[in-house]
Amino acid sequence: MIIKSMNILDSLRDPSKEELKIALISLNIDLEDVKKELKTSESKPYYRKLLYQNENVELLVMNWSQLECAPHDHGSSHGWIKVLNGSSENTVYEIGENGLPSELFRTTHAKDKIFFAPKKGIHKMMAEENTDLVTLHLYSPPISGMKVYDLEKCSVCVVSDDCGAWWPDEQRQKLKEIQLNS
Repeated sequence: MIIKSMNILDSLRDPSKEELKIALISLNIDLEDVKKELKTSESKPYYRKLLYQNENVELLVMNWSQLECAPHDHGSSHGWIKVLNGSSENTVYEIGENGLPSELFRTTHAKDKIFFAPKKGIHKMMAEENTDLVTLHLYSPPISGMKVYDLEKCSVCVVSDDCGAWWPDEQRQKLKEIQLNS
């Protein structure tokens, strides 16, 4: 699996939306392929493991707890998310005049469903109640400059590349914090 994945992913150069989707499907990765990479997270929405990265793409697997992640974008990256196990509730937002995201709609994605995460698109995910959610994510370029929103505090934070879609606990992961108008 790893050699095949490297060949498919190494061949991508500034991939289009469709090329990225085809690559994710071509990897043919299922839960058994990544099971040994999974750890649990009780205090965060998910445990994330980087499986592959070069200057053009990154591939991650995420094992979800029962916590929801914060609304976030993927910086200047776009990508596809595949549900390997369980069921995901995905909430999509738009930015209002005050700079805060407001909910547009919610969608449920079951096992084997693939869905798109556009550049600058804002969403949040969580495991549907009582499901063991595992997701596979392929982004281009690798995520950098991700914004995480705290709707209660009316704040947004640009986080470091090693931070997930939650408000950072560590000061070093807060690259820039902005107070928005409520």
